[in-house]
Amino acid sequence: MSTTLTRTPGPVDANPQGGAARTRSRGTRRVGWRERLTPYAFLLIPVALLLVFTYWPVANMFAYSVTDWDGLSKTSDFVGLDNYYATLTEPDNLRVFLVSVYYFVASLVQMALALYFAVLLSFRVRFKNMWKGILFFPYLINGVAIGMIFLNFLKPDGGLDTLLTALGFESLIRQWTGDPALINITLASVAVWRYMGLNFVMFLGAIQSIPRETYEAAALDGANRWHEVRYIILPSIRPIIGLQFILAISGALAMFEVPYVMTAGGNGSETFVIRTVWTAFERNMVGLASAMAVIMLLIVLILTWIQRAVLPERAEDLA
Repeated sequence: MSTTLTRTPGPVDANPQGGAARTRSRGTRRVGWRERLTPYAFLLIPVALLLVFTYWPVANMFAYSVTDWDGLSKTSDFVGLDNYYATLTEPDNLRVFLVSVYYFVASLVQMALALYFAVLLSFRVRFKNMWKGILFFPYLINGVAIGMIFLNFLKPDGGLDTLLTALGFESLIRQWTGDPALINITLASVAVWRYMGLNFVMFLGAIQSIPRETYEAAALDGANRWHEVRYIILPSIRPIIGLQFILAISGALAMFEVPYVMTAGGNGSETFVIRTVWTAFERNMVGLASAMAVIMLLIVLILTWIQRAVLPERAEDLA
């Protein structure tokens, strides 16, 4: 006679599938909790750096702009909007805004040249990569080095005068950095040479992102190169053009390295940033300099808002 031994299911064995499901459920909740916190952990340090080195200094700048702080004393007096009034009424402060016009016009020329070369090199051209490198290389050079190079190139009997003499154009020789009527045009031209590479790369990247099928469809419809530029390229890179326009405004107001190294703001070449730095560290008027910086920030924000209102971004239908 055989006897079969049986075991009564315990609490765990009563529903093995349910126990496994509860285990998986607890594990899923634990992983989900970690996954939700992971993005915030990665963002913690960048956000902290942004707050400490960007927003906190900007907040301090606004606070200093309504005081007469000299940058050294532990106390300062509240002066309200007097610094802003002085910035907008002193003739020397207003003159630097006129200097910025030269750089703004130069930025528009720079954008036109960069767009021309970007369109040209987006098609089939011999030695395309070489030309890309030549156009972008000046942007890689340090601004101080560029200032020193052109300071020697444009000085009397320097490289430019020697070149003009060799070509028989002695009548074109001028005091390139000594003539107040010519100095800002000279410095703005140097800025065009230096910064055109950045505009060129941004335009070229935007153009190369256009699907090749769009060009093929246009070719089937009989479009030539000019039609491709007018009806495909320009509408497609409209957001980049708007961005470059904003950068042109801010760049014109924030020009510093090239004019400071070449002329230190002399002969009427003082830019807004050079004037602000001189006010803060030479005159020890940090409050007034902060007000000037706030005004520059507000000008950029207002012009950006106007640009967005006049030329809003919209999706272009190229079909």
